[in-house]
Amino acid sequence: MGIVTFAGAAIGIGLAVVGAGIGIGRLAAGTAEAIGRQPSAAAQITAATNLPLFLLEGVAILAEIFCLLIALLKQA
Repeated sequence: MGIVTFAGAAIGIGLAVVGAGIGIGRLAAGTAEAIGRQPSAAAQITAATNLPLFLLEGVAILAEIFCLLIALLKQA
């Protein structure tokens, strides 16, 4: 049962990282496009983009921690 638990945690971590990477990439692409359309508002666009980026990164880190905790506590 141990290898299945660790495999499930690995799949969960992988999905969390891939999902966060896709989300960050789409957000960065939208920001770059918005700055390209309106270069004078680059500071405001960048400032408005930072908070969602930080939140998305935090969710990905929490997902990794939860997957590892579930796998490691299952062993105990």
